[in-house]
Amino acid sequence: MPAFVIADIEVRDAAAYDAYKKDVGATLAKFGGRFVVRGGAVKPYEGGWNPQRVVVIEFPDMATLDAWYRSPEYKPLLDLRLAATSGRLIAVEGA
Repeated sequence: MPAFVIADIEVRDAAAYDAYKKDVGATLAKFGGRFVVRGGAVKPYEGGWNPQRVVVIEFPDMATLDAWYRSPEYKPLLDLRLAATSGRLIAVEGA
């Protein structure tokens, strides 16, 4: 079953986040991941949620998603993203 990363990101350091965006795609590809949503306009409808930037990444399954998130290839980029942004991130299985 496919698994998705859903992230609500607030960028604090645009230059550092640009460096992250430049390199993260190669790590996703290695684990069969692909962007479904990468930024774009946000239009809130319910619940008062108005995120600055939403990212959705699809993986073949939760085990592969977890392997990517914990991989040595992604670790330096994760550290960079955490320093450059604040936000929330979840992983969810779905169709």
